[in-house]
Amino acid sequence: MSSATAPASGAGAKGTRQPHAAGSEHEISPGEIAIGVILGRTSEFFDYFVYAIAAVLVFPRLVFPYADPVVAMLYSFAIFSLAFIARPVGSVIFMRIDRRHGRTTKLTISLVLLGTMTVVLGFLPGYNEVGVLSVLILSLARIGQGLALGGVWDGLASLLSLNAPANRRGWYAMIPQLGAPLGLIVASLLFAYFRATLSNSDFFAWGWRYPFFVAFAINVVALFARLRMISTPQFERLFKSKDLQPSPTLQTVRIEGKSILIGAFAPLASFALFHMVTVFPLSWVVLETNDSPTHFLIAESIAAALGVVAIVISGVLADRYGRRVLLSISAGAIAAFSGFAPQLLAGGEAGELAYVVVGFLILGLSFGQSSGVVASNFDTQRRYTSSALTSDISWLIGAGFAPFVALYLATAFGLPAAGGYLLSGAVVTLVALAANQTLAGKT
Repeated sequence: MSSATAPASGAGAKGTRQPHAAGSEHEISPGEIAIGVILGRTSEFFDYFVYAIAAVLVFPRLVFPYADPVVAMLYSFAIFSLAFIARPVGSVIFMRIDRRHGRTTKLTISLVLLGTMTVVLGFLPGYNEVGVLSVLILSLARIGQGLALGGVWDGLASLLSLNAPANRRGWYAMIPQLGAPLGLIVASLLFAYFRATLSNSDFFAWGWRYPFFVAFAINVVALFARLRMISTPQFERLFKSKDLQPSPTLQTVRIEGKSILIGAFAPLASFALFHMVTVFPLSWVVLETNDSPTHFLIAESIAAALGVVAIVISGVLADRYGRRVLLSISAGAIAAFSGFAPQLLAGGEAGELAYVVVGFLILGLSFGQSSGVVASNFDTQRRYTSSALTSDISWLIGAGFAPFVALYLATAFGLPAAGGYLLSGAVVTLVALAANQTLAGKT
């Protein structure tokens, strides 16, 4: 879920577009690539947030009814993190498939796997029906989702960045990030609708399952749309001309390991905030307040819409002032937010709305430019694999355990402790950006 930001000159003198026979082919514009990127990322994030919301509203009660509510939620978040652990493994597996059988085969298998695991979750039996087998099915399905997510990296985001005009790279870098708030809006409103229109018993018996079936349908549509685009001769030649081909994983890590590591830590503040304004506050509302989770889901949707605007603005600001400057200022804003966010979240429905609105505005500015912040460091022959691994590790260390850690700290030591966790992410981001001397020199 990241986008490379290497300069277009990385392709050498070959240029950014390929010659074509008159009347038979057309030059691929950044706008065409952007459509594929937004479609793919929105479908992935919709699937992602359908699971995340169910991990708060449904799975603690369905799979862990025997546990204390807080403990059940922590169990649910522990299983939630399994996908982030499995994702890098999925990248290694699917990169090998990509090298041997091609990008189309890799994408087909990974999206079929993702859709299958989503359907399995839609039919998940509860603990009261099958006992501990419910926990096992949930865990295996979540691992399957993580493996699949490691394979959905199609290189379109990197291709979009490489075909962007030199003075508009910040603008095109933010386009893949739009998928996150768009996916959240649809998932939140869908759950809010079923939660509001069904009785409590009907929602927990069958209503919560429908979003998973919708996610499966969207995945099928996205699969065919992306395959239709990626498998065209024009796109295949464009991928090759930009050296966006899979390289051996171990060789890539050995050569690009330092840049991959810095790239993974650079967006830590943004990825930590990502879950601190989406999954964690919903869990806090459910566990620690009498406020309606339906109202909070609607509030999140409103805030996410503002986040879309902030992401777009990030593209303008990055092109004007530099990407590194914007990321550094955003990390500072996240650090400041960590100081007063606990008071907002504890302030009732009005405070909760202010929490997600302010959080999403800051997140949009940061997240809009967070992915692939050191991709220009990567050698062109290893850019495709390096960018995928950087994204996987970024999500693992920045977001994978954030809901679990934040909830544990908040329930054990109070909400300010969760704010301290967010502050630590901002500090790590600033250190990583300072360490990336190449990025500092190029922006």
